[in-house]
Amino acid sequence: MDRLDVSEGHDVNVGHAPIVKSLSTVRKKIYGNVLNENDMSEIMKDISDHKYRDIEIASFLSVCSGGRLNLDEIINLTKAMVICGKRLYWPDHEKVFDKHCIGGLPGNRTTPLVVAIASAAGLVFPKTSSRAITSPAGTADTMETLFKVDYSLPEMERIVADIGACMVWGGAVNLSPADDLLIRIERELDIDGEGQLIASVLSKKIAAGSSHVIIDIPVGETAKVRTRTDADYLASLFTKVGDACGIQVRCLLTDGSKPVGAGIGPVQEALDVLSVLKGEDDAPQDLSKRALVLAANIFDMDSQCGMESAMEMVSGILESGQAWTQFLRIASAQGGLKELPQAKYSSLQKADRKGVIQAIDNRRLARLAKLAGAPFDKTAGLRLHANVGNRVEYDDPIFTLFSDSPGEKDYALEYYKNNADIFSIRD
Repeated sequence: MDRLDVSEGHDVNVGHAPIVKSLSTVRKKIYGNVLNENDMSEIMKDISDHKYRDIEIASFLSVCSGGRLNLDEIINLTKAMVICGKRLYWPDHEKVFDKHCIGGLPGNRTTPLVVAIASAAGLVFPKTSSRAITSPAGTADTMETLFKVDYSLPEMERIVADIGACMVWGGAVNLSPADDLLIRIERELDIDGEGQLIASVLSKKIAAGSSHVIIDIPVGETAKVRTRTDADYLASLFTKVGDACGIQVRCLLTDGSKPVGAGIGPVQEALDVLSVLKGEDDAPQDLSKRALVLAANIFDMDSQCGMESAMEMVSGILESGQAWTQFLRIASAQGGLKELPQAKYSSLQKADRKGVIQAIDNRRLARLAKLAGAPFDKTAGLRLHANVGNRVEYDDPIFTLFSDSPGEKDYALEYYKNNADIFSIRD
């Protein structure tokens, strides 16, 4: 009713829905034809106007997955998604920064750390983040456990004007509404096609007014991107689409062979973020190091100072507490830091043999956390007590599973019972 601008008491005429002409364009793609700029614009406009049923959106997403979009189609899709929504401009700032990880690596919650470090140094960082599509937590899911992330566009602009940065849910500010409708279906299908992924990420960055973007591409056997060849190809697409759309994109190929940090799931990942910012002794060093490398690349993009100098600067900002102070400023501007909730149920799982953890299956580990209820139950997820390379003895703790219901806890544990080789332990 809100979308149609009607309220109680209005007279309403009901008739057959008009034919959606762009559906013939979707069929054109189904039969192997290439979609031009006008084709993509019509499809995105009709999806944004809620003219597509879920099954029709699913058809479009499916036929665009599996490498079926060429470079021009990805560029056209990106531009069409930007046009359909609102767009931010920052006339007072020549450079506006952003970063994104393509996912597939449980616990890799570097974004809040990078935003805090970069904005503490005075860089403008209007971060809009998505909720999880195929993972146990997206940045918006994790940040929502700490402070409010649902803001309107004017509110977001006010926060950035005051603090120099924000961390808000992209769906609330309506920067790329077609993307949010697509993501809802992608989540149900558990797919994240390469062309749609690039268009989704870059359309949101362009709409947010970003000029310089870092893309983190983890590469590993059980990550979203499995080989260096695939990663190089994806990076080249990101760079070319960015160039065509007028923004500078730098892609980093990072280690995707194992989970990052100890927490998996919104609350558990928030705990890791806080421990790194506070400089606690038990803070996950792998998460800290990845965030510093990403932040250093942001600094290098800004001033071409070189990575060695950039690493010294970002390390100083984190270690001195400046990043923590800036994070608290962002939290205060977004409603204040909240106390993290606790899960109602937990289960400690122990090693059934001694040896060294040779590998962890990222995909199945993420599935385990999702079966426990993440990300919809914010407290659900896992806390790792050991990672790849650690030696464990028989009965040593491996991880703790958290859930908000006994049914989901048992469901997840049954999955783990049948997939105990998620953790490969050998002498």
